[in-house]
Amino acid sequence: MKYEIDTFRRLALCAAPLILICSAAVAPARAQDAVAAQTQTPTDQQLSEGQIEQLVAPIALYPDALLSQVLMASTYPLEVIEAARWSQANSTIKGEALQDAMQSQSWDPSVKALTAVPQTLQMMNDKLDWTQQLGDAFLAQQQQVLAAVQTLRAQAQAEGNLQSTPQQTVTLTPAPADVAASGGIAQAITIEPVNPDVYYVPVYNPAVAYGSWQYPSYPPFYWSPPGFVASNVVSFAAGVAVGAAIWGQCDWWHNNVNINVNNFNAFNHTNVTSNTWNYNPEHRHGVPYRNASVARRFGGANEAAARDAFRDRTAAQHDDVFRDRADTPHPDAVHGMAGEGGDAARRIEPSWLDRREGNVDRQVDRAMPDRQQFARPRVGARPPVMRPRAQAFRPERRAFGGGPRFGGDGFHFGGGGRRRL
Repeated sequence: MKYEIDTFRRLALCAAPLILICSAAVAPARAQDAVAAQTQTPTDQQLSEGQIEQLVAPIALYPDALLSQVLMASTYPLEVIEAARWSQANSTIKGEALQDAMQSQSWDPSVKALTAVPQTLQMMNDKLDWTQQLGDAFLAQQQQVLAAVQTLRAQAQAEGNLQSTPQQTVTLTPAPADVAASGGIAQAITIEPVNPDVYYVPVYNPAVAYGSWQYPSYPPFYWSPPGFVASNVVSFAAGVAVGAAIWGQCDWWHNNVNINVNNFNAFNHTNVTSNTWNYNPEHRHGVPYRNASVARRFGGANEAAARDAFRDRTAAQHDDVFRDRADTPHPDAVHGMAGEGGDAARRIEPSWLDRREGNVDRQVDRAMPDRQQFARPRVGARPPVMRPRAQAFRPERRAFGGGPRFGGDGFHFGGGGRRRL
């Protein structure tokens, strides 16, 4: 019984540091846990009209530029979480200071822009599963997503819940001649802030604002800022000064989103010339896509980015666990020995399997067998007497510098793995 207990203790001691290292290396950030827990197996199945309208209903009445910004940023759910938390922790940073602070962040520009509208970031963070689904739908069915926005705006307008106010201007814009001639949509409902530098985010219950909801199986959610009191079917939160932060645009005629180059360059301190928005899968940070076709398009770059992020996170967590401290030696640290000029000569600590109840019996410290043991046999010499198998593998006492180091009844290999009585 004592032998079994000793063996268990040694195995536990060997396993403990390994468990600690492995758990530190593979434990993902909490934000990634939250997203990964909601990931589903990719499928080629397209979302129905009801499912898409359910996703866009909470933001369809947003001003065009802010709407496009949310659609772009939703494709990077991990960075949305990071930005939302940063925004909560730095709520007093605004204007030029916010613009300068964003230059040191590695997020996609579409995510950085939303720090100027913290209410929207908070909603996207609170409704994380919706954010990821919206981003995946936008990447897979962009045309249907933008068409659903126009459908819902028309319904809200028909109900008298979408009209110009002191906060925003609602316009029925006819299609350009080339679009009308090609058989595209005849007109689009556009929403713009009255003051382009100040945005008032609308707050509304989608189940009411659009009239009777046509898809009972896909009810949209209703979110409002903490402490907000609605004064109408469509109310507005306090205005926020955004300056050049909101640079997105909706091209309703080609079912696309693009960039206001002047605002983009001003806020991001860049000098781009193209107004085309391009999705960058590197900012996805390994979050899987729910749509199989999208996964095939962007999955390779996404997986490469995930590997890089995993390596960086593993290295950082390893440093956190094994950071050298004054009172805690690093497990790989070497112990100094007095040396010439005060420099320390180094040696590696014995491994766990070489520890013998406080004593160290290391192979590298053992005396080598006498040289004559390996000399060629002389001609005519009598062949050596073969010992039994058990004795043949028994180490010579002199080869290990003496007999067993502990216990008078035998010895152990590897901390109790083998024992001779």
